[in-house]
Amino acid sequence: MLKLNQLRLEFADRVLFNDIDIFFGEEHKVGLVGKNGAGKSTLLKIIMGLQKPTGGMVIKPKDFTIGYLPQDLDFESDLSVKDEVMTAFEITQSLDRRIEEISHQLTVRTDYESDSYMDLAEELNHVSVQLGLYDVDHQEEQVERVLLGLGFTREDFTRPMNTFSGGWKMRMALAKILLQRPNLVLLDEPTNHLDIDSVEWLETYLKNYSGGVILISHDRYFLDRVTNRTVEIINGKTFDYPAAYSKFVELRTDVIQKQIDAKKNQDKEIKQTELLINKFRAKASKASFAQSLMKKLDKMELVEIDEEDESSMHFRFPPAPRSGLVVVKAEGLSKSYGEKKVLNNLDFEIVRGDHVALVGKNGVGKTTLTKIIAGLIPYDGKCELGTQVDLGYYSQNQSEELPVKATVLDVIDDEATGEMRTRIRSLLGAFMFQGDDVYKQVSVLSGGEKARLALCKMLLHKYNVLLLDEPTNHLDMRSKDVLKAALKKFDGTMLVVSHDREFLHGLTSKVMEIKDGVMSVFPGDITEFLAQKKAASIREFERVRVEKVVKAKPKPAVSEKEKWVLSKKVGTLEKEIETLEGKISGQKEESEKLDFSDHAKIKLHMEKLNEMEAKLLEKMSSWEKLSDKLNAV
Repeated sequence: MLKLNQLRLEFADRVLFNDIDIFFGEEHKVGLVGKNGAGKSTLLKIIMGLQKPTGGMVIKPKDFTIGYLPQDLDFESDLSVKDEVMTAFEITQSLDRRIEEISHQLTVRTDYESDSYMDLAEELNHVSVQLGLYDVDHQEEQVERVLLGLGFTREDFTRPMNTFSGGWKMRMALAKILLQRPNLVLLDEPTNHLDIDSVEWLETYLKNYSGGVILISHDRYFLDRVTNRTVEIINGKTFDYPAAYSKFVELRTDVIQKQIDAKKNQDKEIKQTELLINKFRAKASKASFAQSLMKKLDKMELVEIDEEDESSMHFRFPPAPRSGLVVVKAEGLSKSYGEKKVLNNLDFEIVRGDHVALVGKNGVGKTTLTKIIAGLIPYDGKCELGTQVDLGYYSQNQSEELPVKATVLDVIDDEATGEMRTRIRSLLGAFMFQGDDVYKQVSVLSGGEKARLALCKMLLHKYNVLLLDEPTNHLDMRSKDVLKAALKKFDGTMLVVSHDREFLHGLTSKVMEIKDGVMSVFPGDITEFLAQKKAASIREFERVRVEKVVKAKPKPAVSEKEKWVLSKKVGTLEKEIETLEGKISGQKEESEKLDFSDHAKIKLHMEKLNEMEAKLLEKMSSWEKLSDKLNAV
């Protein structure tokens, strides 16, 4: 349980959070949404204690634990991957030590009835329960399962951690957080460094996670599959919806429409009242009536429409000059890094008009292949571009080619031609450069800002072939929608590397998969491809590999009477759980009928639901422990 109480954050020129009150329960899987700059990442930092608010506080229980994965993280270690991730269990060593300390004190003390003795006994029970959550007898298997799920191979386990890229180090950090099993997990764009298989594995893991989750993501599919609640930050306020992202969008539309209707009615009432005031204020006999109408207006609470400026930016590529029929042709294409062969004897063709998704686990050679096609790195075999091909290539390091002394506006102004010159500010706004941001020099931009600017610049050129390597990593949902809509209308040839299934859905007509150095080609879009591959990939990542024999512990001797008592308790709990589940189901059905513009009512409803779900978790935990004990006898 964690509560933000009257949370406020101010800067010199703006209020980022305006007295936020919100509750997060351990059973909640929350999607935190809002436009870029709304304060999503900042809110996670405040919850984690990395940034202090101007006012208010974060309230949480004494032993409440939080795991936090930021967008950017780079740490060094000389340990191997497996040994580094095993350090996640250091907490179990401290819990073990504490159990020994308390047990010793309880053994030597004789003041059995004292409050301090009872406190120690209670602490022993609490610490023992905490230790039990970590399944200390199977830690090695847990580590291997999580690492395999996040895309590491068994060969990677013994590699030094410092030989991996920043993206893979992020995966290691994520693995440690998941294994530590904190009460609340905070994830800021966790899918940015994952391939599609790993994203699907993480979805399943988080969906079944026993603690709370608050995550920021531009991946709609990921949010829909993981979350059961959406909190939107808009104009310094939070709006709480008991639904995943897609349902939230529907509910939000209804809320806005109700606010618009209420605003129209109020504006009409204000106008009529002002007419009456003007009519009667000059008449002595009606002056008091006019005064009462003026007081009524002064006291009237104006209806606010919470919607921000979300006017869509429609961008269309310049017509693509016609290329030859065969755009890219590879024969016997291979690429090795030292002794590791990444691409092995590939043969493929990309023809004019193809819109291709290039997929595969991280490290299989997707980026390598795009660099080969772009002519940036050497290779073995043959890879040729067709006639009259004008190729545009985007990758994360393309930003290095931007002129450092130019402003954001200068970069786009120099590239834009024709009708687009009149829409430069709108285009920059769609890629999250607003207000005075357009006058920033390239030299002061962050890595993400440079990446967005490089992408925006590339889209203005008359290319007939586009190679895009993870183009959505630094975009918010609105910017991603603008890019996708433009790419769908692009009449040239396109090869896209992306882990974002929602972005790829409906965008491409062919999928190329690289696996074990070999390429396979599938007709159809990414959704059809994943439907074919899903069962195999889930089995591969979910398979538990147990490589050591765990000795069975001797069963304790339990009397028939104790067994009967346990059985009765389990039966009672099962009935209570069934009753609670029915009440929770009814409460959730009522959620669908609520007026979401009535925030006070929503808050009370959510608090009641939270209380019921917390009670259910408590009873299920008790049922699980008693059932295990009963099964052991």
